[in-house]
Order: sequence, then structure tokens, then C-alpha cells
Amino acid sequence: MKPNMKISDGMKRIYIAMSSVLALMLASCASMDITPKSQGNSESWYSTELELKMAANEFYILGYWNKPFEDAEQWTDNFTYRNTNRHPDMGALLDGNIDGTSGYAYTMWQQCYKLVSRANSMIYNSHRAIANGVSPDVVKRYVAEAYFCRACKYSELISYYGDVPYMDGLLTISEAEAMGRMPKAELIPLVYADFDKAIEGLPVDYGNEAVHATKGAAYAMKARFALYMGDWETARDAAKACMDLNVYELAQDYSEIFLQNTKMIPEKIFVIPRSRAAEVFLDVWFFNNDLPRVAGGYAADNPSWDLLACYLCTDGKPIDESELFDPRNPFKNRDPRCTKTIVEFGTRHVGYDYNPRMDVLSVMNYNTGSMVNNVDNRANPTNAASAQYASYNGLVWKKGIDDSWMDCAKEVETDYIIMRYADVLLMYAEAKIELGEIDDDCIGAINMVRGRAYNGAPVACPAVAKADQETMRRTVRLERRVELAKENLRYMDLIRWGLYRKALNRYNYINLEPQKCLEDIVQKDLWFWAETPDVDEDGLADFSGMFSRGYCSVGAERVFPDRQVLWPIPTHDRLLCPNLSQNEGY
Repeated sequence: MKPNMKISDGMKRIYIAMSSVLALMLASCASMDITPKSQGNSESWYSTELELKMAANEFYILGYWNKPFEDAEQWTDNFTYRNTNRHPDMGALLDGNIDGTSGYAYTMWQQCYKLVSRANSMIYNSHRAIANGVSPDVVKRYVAEAYFCRACKYSELISYYGDVPYMDGLLTISEAEAMGRMPKAELIPLVYADFDKAIEGLPVDYGNEAVHATKGAAYAMKARFALYMGDWETARDAAKACMDLNVYELAQDYSEIFLQNTKMIPEKIFVIPRSRAAEVFLDVWFFNNDLPRVAGGYAADNPSWDLLACYLCTDGKPIDESELFDPRNPFKNRDPRCTKTIVEFGTRHVGYDYNPRMDVLSVMNYNTGSMVNNVDNRANPTNAASAQYASYNGLVWKKGIDDSWMDCAKEVETDYIIMRYADVLLMYAEAKIELGEIDDDCIGAINMVRGRAYNGAPVACPAVAKADQETMRRTVRLERRVELAKENLRYMDLIRWGLYRKALNRYNYINLEPQKCLEDIVQKDLWFWAETPDVDEDGLADFSGMFSRGYCSVGAERVFPDRQVLWPIPTHDRLLCPNLSQNEGY
């Protein structure tokens, strides 16, 4: 709106981006990855098929979907960080100190309601297109996309905040300011209804068109929401409906799914694509922090020892029960997803050998065919200023990272995957287990996912066998952890399973100080782990014994109080809207 423009009666009924906050109604898209090039007239927009298409395209701005969720792995026991002050929001969450001023709490709230606002605008004004002669079937499809987006965003709001304001139309400013929070029990049926409307109106696929939400995506996202709500019947039925479309399948190679050169494949159900042509890239923060030091990265954000310990051995047993496990070579005889997620020591990665061992002073640069200084060895006296900041626990991520990262000038165009078929299979299996339906379909879904991991492996997959409910529950939970690591789903899994109390209230374990690690671990032939950690019934490893015996050190401590199961309502919005109550404990 231009300064001093007279406000018409029609414009007084505005589309609110947050049901409580006027500021977000007019928030710009400057923080998004794609900024709209033009704005339509709100009094006549949605009148043509082109306008509907343009409006629907805006639903898939990356910032609506990955903020702040792309950090979510870092909120879990799959991740190790140098300290909790890497970033104020990270520190607050990992220290158990998140509050209403937290950037994470505000960003998620803001981005969800922004997209709800766009969806409501489409739904409320779509009649204009029909009045203007656009086919009702065409309008129905675009409106179905709006229902899908609104359902997805309310799913997230309910999962993280519990009771939230709900709006499904247009409100005046005074109406918006007066809104309070609707009870979660009343919200859940409304979200299901939106998903059902999306399912009814969305196509199974779009042929050669750009990929938007599909019928399968709506089934799958409904299943996820139901799973988070503990509604096992709805989760089972929605996941099965997605499976029964017979358009999705598991990729043959687990590691290739996540690479930037792998675009749409039948395993990907709902993604937000990145593209150099559209100038939409992976945040350079991930590029810098995920790469090892020898390749020019910081090696600062790393997989945890906890994650490395959780992969089963190839006999199907945990590391503390299997005779195949060797703590000196923790990658040997493990589930193949282990070395496709975490870089195995002494193997080629992004053009270099990766080896954090404290007595390895040089490694191969395969680009030049010559040896180079090993700055991933923290005890390396040459260029110690750089080496001392290499991975504190010796581990770096491999999943989604390959040589192409070194050839793209930090412009990585990896798709942001929101839903893939393996997740649907595991949701289906989990829901059936919780319902006591441990049958061949349930077992088969898990074994499809695990079996794919062993495709091409020199050993046969240790298939899951039917067992009692508690055993199967632990089996599918572990399968989710190893299959979906680094996909930002572990956090909500820990919350809904109640495992956050154990997993998120303990230390991160790391190597000893470099020189001490060299003398007390490496030179005594105790590298990498001096002993095998115990693994409990929930698949959580215990390194406290190794620490007490002086074999490792501790990094930052994770602290997660019960109150953080629900995030705080942002302070900014509560100041503007006095009827917005706060979650308990904040």
C-alpha cells in the first residue's frame, strides 16, 4: 500500500498472516529464498487461471517450509555441536532456556501463519475465477493446494505449540486482535478436514508440469500429523492410501536420494526444489559447517557418537551384543546406512581422504593426486590454528554430500525433502504396531525399508521377524532413526515417544583434548573407541563409563525440561493480542 493511500471499505477486511499479529499481515518476503516480482490487486486477484497458478506457485516459497525446520536435526541426540552458543536460538533450545523471545519460536509461528494467510486468500476469493469463466475443475485443483498448505501449517503449529489461534477466512484488525487459542482437540478435526479436501481435489501427478502438492503428498502429510497426535487408525489408513496409489517406490540406492543431482524420483513424495537457475540454494551455513576442514569446510556441525552407536551390526544385533563389532573400527560390519550417513575413516570424501586419527599427518587429495596436510587431525602441529577446530568428535556428515559440492561455488541445489516413501512405510508399520496389528503387512513395510539399505551389500539383510508389541515398537523406532537421520524428523519422534527425557538430558561425548587423545588413545592402540559403549533397550548409547575411565571427554550438556514439549507463544504476539494465553512453564 502506498503512503497516504485512502483505504477502501473492502481493504479494511484484510488477510491476516497470523491470526493475532497485524505486523505479519504486511510482512515482506525479504527473508524468503524467492521474492515475488510483482503484486496483484487484492480487489480483483484470483480472477483468471493464470492468477490462480501464480498464487499457487507462491505457496512453495522455500522459507515457508524449511524455517526453522532445517535446523531440527541439531536439536537432537543425532547431532554434536561445539557449544550451545553457536547461535542464540540453538543455545536457548539445547540449554532448556527457550522462551517467547526465541527466534525459533517466533520464526516457526510467523512462517506458518504467513502461509495460512496465503491459503485463506485463495480459498476465500476463488469464486472470482469461477465467475470469470474459469473451469470449476481447475479452480478446485488450486483450492485443494490451498487446503493442503493450510493443513500442513496447522499440523506444525499444533505439534509445536498445542492450542493455537485458528482462522479460516478474513478478519478485521479488531477481530484478529481479540482472538485467543482454540483447544487442540477442536483443531485436529479441522486439519483432517482440510487434508481430506486436498485429497479430493489434488491430482495423483502433474505430468510434465512443475511439481506441487499431490494426492499422495496429502495422504502422507495427513498420516504424519495423525502419527504425531497418536491417532493410530487415521495414520494407518492415510499411509495405506498413499501406498495404494501405486505411484511411489523406494530408490535402489539409499545414498543417491539426497544428492543435489538427484531430482524428482518415485521415492520423493513432497519436496521443495532448489535450483541454481532460480537462485535458490542450500544455506551456505550448512555448506561450510558440514564439510571437513581438508576440503575447506569448518567440520563444526557433526553426527554424534550416539548416532554412530545406534546402527545395528550386519547380524541384526546392537553393538554391545554383536561379536562382529570392533570399537577400533566402528564402521565395519554395520548397517550400510551407517557409512552412507557418516564418513568412514580412511575413505574418499569430496575429493580427499577423510581421517581424523591423531597420528595421520597427511591425506590424499584425489583432485591433484598428491598428499596434503591433514587439517582434520586436531593434533597436527602443521597449521595447528586450523586443525584444532576440526571435528571435536572425529565424525562428519556424508549423507547428501558428494564431490559435486566442490564444483558448484557453494551453490548447492539439493532438494528440501519434506516427505518420502520410506517414511510412509515406517509410519504405516508404526501405526499398525501401536494398534496391535503386527501382521505380514506391518513386518513387510519395515523389511522393505531395511532391505533397500542392503541392496548391493556383500551380506544379506538381517530381516525383522514378528515379535511382541514392545519389541516391535523398539524395532520401528530404531529403523526410523537410522533411515531418517539428518532429515529433521528425530526431534518430533523423541517428543512424541517421550524419549526426550533420556535422549535430550545428557552430555555430548567427544574425543579427548588433541595431544592427550594422541598419547592416551591413539598411541596405546585404543583408537577410535577404547571400548564398546552399552546400548539400552531404546537404542540409546551410554558413554559415561568411557568418560569415567578417561577415554573420552564431554562437550556441551543437553538440557530439555518437560515444558519444552510445547514451545512458547511468541512474546511479540502476546503483547499485541492480550487474549493469547501462554503455554505452561513460560
